[in-house]
Amino acid sequence: MKPDVQNSPRKRAKNTAKAPAAAPFNAFSFTKEQFQALAHQALAHAKKLGASDAASEVSEGSGLSVSVRKGELETVERNRDKSLGVTVFVGQRRGNASTSDFSDEAIAKTVQAAYDIARYTAEDPHAGLADAQDIATPGTHLDLDLYHPWAINSEDAAALALRAEAAAMATSRRISNSEGASVSAQHSHFYAAYTNGFEGGYASSRHSLSVAPIAGKGANMQRDYWYTSMRDAQRLAAPEIVGRYAAERALSRLNGRRIATRQCPVLFESPLAAGLMGSFTHAINGGALYRQSSFLMDSLGQQVFPEHIEIEENPFILGGKGSSPFDSEGVRVAPRKLVRDGRVQGYLLSSYTARKLGMRTTGNAGGSHNLTLSSKRTQSGDNLDVMLQKLGTGLFVTELMGQGVNGVTGDYSRGASGFWVENGRIAFPVEEITIAGNLKDMFMGIEAVGADTYNYGAKTTGSILINRMTIAGG
Repeated sequence: MKPDVQNSPRKRAKNTAKAPAAAPFNAFSFTKEQFQALAHQALAHAKKLGASDAASEVSEGSGLSVSVRKGELETVERNRDKSLGVTVFVGQRRGNASTSDFSDEAIAKTVQAAYDIARYTAEDPHAGLADAQDIATPGTHLDLDLYHPWAINSEDAAALALRAEAAAMATSRRISNSEGASVSAQHSHFYAAYTNGFEGGYASSRHSLSVAPIAGKGANMQRDYWYTSMRDAQRLAAPEIVGRYAAERALSRLNGRRIATRQCPVLFESPLAAGLMGSFTHAINGGALYRQSSFLMDSLGQQVFPEHIEIEENPFILGGKGSSPFDSEGVRVAPRKLVRDGRVQGYLLSSYTARKLGMRTTGNAGGSHNLTLSSKRTQSGDNLDVMLQKLGTGLFVTELMGQGVNGVTGDYSRGASGFWVENGRIAFPVEEITIAGNLKDMFMGIEAVGADTYNYGAKTTGSILINRMTIAGG
């Protein structure tokens, strides 16, 4: 089948996988009640030693990862790990230690180590547990549907991966090779207890399938990939869909060209557009702000995006990849607008970074929760074809390379590949170019956001059109 470079490589696959039925099974060796007892044991020993405050977290993870290549099984990896971590405060001195040994003697030694570290650490006036009035009240923690165990064995996992790779190879004779396909099933749970009154924990899962085919031969070879990732394995896209889509992406990149250096509009494919959100969240993170290493210093209430842009944070999306009933300090979380009418409404602060800035925690110890970027201009029919028409003539970026983002100045320079678009239609693939600009200008230059939303990690956005960037080509 000859792929349509204009459309087929960029259509999202929504078919659900016909994965093997997930029979009930226990992925863990320890119960919540056992973890609770271990956490309390660590806290009790810390108080006995003379700690003014302490925090303990016990966790366990298990999983299976299987990879295949060119129709053959390559690797089978199983992981099972456990940990008990304890943080001890002696006044405003802090010490931390951890162990994978849950014996009484090992826990006592770990607490002692944390206590000794705290005793000889310099005082930090901002150190300490979260304030009691900020913590999530025990018994009110929501069940956010984060745990879906997948009782898959290595044979069935390999079979799924082989189906994905076979579908990719069968898409076209020009699919000449494969970097392989893989299936992963991961489960974890934890329980935390702090002397400020917080207690809580939950189980979570993350399952995925990916494939990376290679198109072409000799000097004209191109690789691309696609994947599906869900907490519930029954919601994974079908292996055949993932394989064909990955192949079509690779095929669409054949016979790429370089283009002359110029300035033009740039459309970021939605998975890459989520990376722009990542640059924004890094800039409003408390750590960057109190260190004065952010290009968005003192941006609270300031116009950072055009008026049509909004960014919402919602920790309570059922099954969301960034969902949680509390942050990693046990602090309450809540839905909120991070950006309204293009203006920054809040930062991402932990208790420590909030104290450093003279502010109050926002419940973001451990990061942000389910961010969604949207535009008031977006219409329901603004799919990728419509976004290409809005781009007109310019660059449609589908891959970025390198780490050329300066968080202090906002300067942005990344290797890129994608497609040159003329009069709203893809003309030819483009490779070996660099796109450059400054994030302040790029954020303010967002002209449109597509309805072709895609969830990348815990960030959701459609494709993003920026009015002008510099393209360095050949």
